[in-house]
Amino acid sequence: MLRHFFSLNVNESVHYTPEGLERLPLHRFSAKAYLDYSMYVILDRALPYIGDGLKPVQRRILYAMSELGLAAGAKFKKSARTVGDVLGKFHPHGDSACYEAMVLMAQPFSCRYPLIEGQGNWGSADEPKSFAAMRYTEARLAPHAALLLDELDRGTIDWQPNFDGTLNEPKLLPARLPQVLLNGATGIAVGMATDIPPHNLREVARACVHLLRHPEATLDDVLALLPAPDFPTAAEIITPPEALRQLYATGVGTLRQRARYHLEQGEIVIDALPYQVSGNRIMEQIATQMQAKQLPQLEDARDESDHQAATRIVLVPRAKQLDVARLMSHLFATTDLEKTHRVNLNLIGLDGRPRVFDLRGLLVEWLDYRGATVRRRLRWRLDWVQQRVHLLAGMLIALRQLDAVIALIRAEDDPKPALMARCGLSAIQADYVLNTRLRQLARLEEVKIRAEQDALTAERARLEAPLADPRRLRDLLIEEIEQDAARFGDARRAPLGTCPPARAFAATEHAPSETLTVVLSAQGWIRADKGEWDPATLSYKSGDGLLAAVRVQSHDDVLLLDSHGRAYALSVHDLPAARGQGEPLTGRLAPPPGARFIALLAAAPPERHCLLVSDAGYGFLCPITALRAKPRAGKAVLALPPGARPLPPLVWPAAEHPRVALLSASGRLLVIDTTALSTMRRGKGNKLLDIPAAVFQAGTDRLCAAVAVPAGAALALGREPRRIVLKPAALERYRGPRGHGGMLLPRGVRPDDPVAV
Repeated sequence: MLRHFFSLNVNESVHYTPEGLERLPLHRFSAKAYLDYSMYVILDRALPYIGDGLKPVQRRILYAMSELGLAAGAKFKKSARTVGDVLGKFHPHGDSACYEAMVLMAQPFSCRYPLIEGQGNWGSADEPKSFAAMRYTEARLAPHAALLLDELDRGTIDWQPNFDGTLNEPKLLPARLPQVLLNGATGIAVGMATDIPPHNLREVARACVHLLRHPEATLDDVLALLPAPDFPTAAEIITPPEALRQLYATGVGTLRQRARYHLEQGEIVIDALPYQVSGNRIMEQIATQMQAKQLPQLEDARDESDHQAATRIVLVPRAKQLDVARLMSHLFATTDLEKTHRVNLNLIGLDGRPRVFDLRGLLVEWLDYRGATVRRRLRWRLDWVQQRVHLLAGMLIALRQLDAVIALIRAEDDPKPALMARCGLSAIQADYVLNTRLRQLARLEEVKIRAEQDALTAERARLEAPLADPRRLRDLLIEEIEQDAARFGDARRAPLGTCPPARAFAATEHAPSETLTVVLSAQGWIRADKGEWDPATLSYKSGDGLLAAVRVQSHDDVLLLDSHGRAYALSVHDLPAARGQGEPLTGRLAPPPGARFIALLAAAPPERHCLLVSDAGYGFLCPITALRAKPRAGKAVLALPPGARPLPPLVWPAAEHPRVALLSASGRLLVIDTTALSTMRRGKGNKLLDIPAAVFQAGTDRLCAAVAVPAGAALALGREPRRIVLKPAALERYRGPRGHGGMLLPRGVRPDDPVAV
């Protein structure tokens, strides 16, 4: 949307009325107004600037506090005083929003390196917004704020008028370290957002120093010194290094942080939570699961956090033999004990435009800003030194001719021009001499002036060296960064680690295993009940009846096959009871339109083979595990020729190799050995019974039944009274190779309901 508005020429089609009023088409006015608002939100509210890492409201709060004399170590003042100065002088917005921004810079659990030191109720990690009103709290600048304010009055930054033009305020603050990485930032603008995590000061300083010494350093070199963010809390960062590298290479990604725990006298003590996670919220999530009986391993959970232990959540197990790692893996997966943080290194660059930075590019651009700031500071100081040397030189000239100077001052109404002509002084030198007190014109004063001249001359040489030599300037930057790191740095709080993905308990993991009988009706209604019983005794809806029934354990799944050759897996522990009519499978699965379920199988034991056959005469052996598909839409297993339909699959143990009897609608029988069949996981399969394609498409013949015949078993064909039983010796006449056409059955025998006996 913003890209579209940027392309608009908002100045065209502008007309003026005779009264001088501007007339603009509505769509142009709307585009310009929205663009102006968008740019204001992006540049002046939501996104930080790369130089000092602050948003305008934060910058104004810190500057107003420095103007009030609230430096580190000063006496605290009411927060309302600070907010009043900020609103009245620099930031005419809501007081609640300004105070909340001030609070966030003072909360040690929200800010890695707090810029404000508070006194009173400034909220807690459990309830960050429970801070007292600004009339009750007091504040002053924290020591860390010196990194932003120490060089403010040394000519390092540009100034701009405030909102009413009565005062000046700094456009930026002269940050001595990349504040945008130290404390991070979050913000939502129009069409863009930023999520920058905090980092460790010492690690950031080391990365900056390395880039100064080795400008050609790669991102991998930087990551060796600055491997990951560092949050205010001590929870563990478990994002793999390769994912962190991708994050820092693109500037966009996510990282995961996991709570830390230890065992204490048989109890599980959680002593560190992820960043911005409330202990109260964790207790609510655990209590909800305990009330729902989803955590039978726990007897109690209590929050023992206090001033001595900011985070201490105790979990009391029921048994000493508890698998603690498995329990915590479940809690990591189902509660905020493991949290994912978004990362988007989007900020305003030195060119004044917002963009997403990679880590190396961000550091390099900030070092450019810092180098320019130090050069301005050196030039400002050099100008002051040179001016001071110039003034002292004039003072020495006046001291050498002191009597003449005094006589000239006494004799002239306007001594300045005469003094400049008599002693050869500049206008500035003459003013300085004339404004000097008489007691500073003593003889010993010349000694002090010459000593100061020597000191200033040496300082001028020290200032000119880095300004003239980039290597000396680089060494100065390195020295200052290392000094600041030693003064303000601390050890990493959030350790780095690698952990397996969290895994929640399965719904049946704690329930006892029971035998269930699962029943599927012809119209696709399913139900189950405990024990082993006869499904024929159930009642069915009008026009419906029994299709299949299997007995499984409550922890197992059942497998289904539909008329389009797709397979599905379904958990049985929560199926409706058999006392009712059940529920349609379409409420749990998503078969293709027009498909109907034709088979129901037990998923266990998995060491079995399944014969999948289509009525076009094709089929193949398939491991039973290949039919397991958890997605609602299942997966295609049996590819069907045009017009073909699958037959109910045959299942037998993998160690057995029964023969398979294939019967066609035209009365042909073929018995083949399963050892000759191909084993596949999906596909059309091999030709089992020869049915010409033209005959099949004409509908005059098809494969109507496939029966597994164990060794030594007979095959019963037809219905009474013309039912015949083919004994093993008689079946030998019908044996043949796979793909053969088979032999005709005796006249009058129909292949209805064949079964092995």
